[in-house]
Amino acid sequence: METNETVDKIKQQLSENPIIVYMKGSPKLPSCGFSSQVAQIMINCNAQFAYVDILQHPDIRSELPKYANWPTFPQLWIEGELIGGCDILTEMFQQGELQTLISEIAAKYQSEEDAS
Repeated sequence: METNETVDKIKQQLSENPIIVYMKGSPKLPSCGFSSQVAQIMINCNAQFAYVDILQHPDIRSELPKYANWPTFPQLWIEGELIGGCDILTEMFQQGELQTLISEIAAKYQSEEDAS
């Protein structure tokens, strides 16, 4: 697959999903401890989020770290912006920042859906 196609696919996923996690496995069946931890954090935040199993998408697995300038997975993206990986999310969750951010995004998109 062409690199540009993969980057376009990543950009499309980011634009279509206000909250998206790139992870190994799925939230219900994570394939690594870090992905499991991030999935639990997101669930604990009551986040509605999309996810991409990078093990099923080797093109994204190879391109996203370059695109994001972030070498590891999982990665949480909110409104097209990389928030971080497991360590950052754990810290943000413990400080209550992540819950605030996610509830703000949820409220924003909820009100947009109500308006339409």
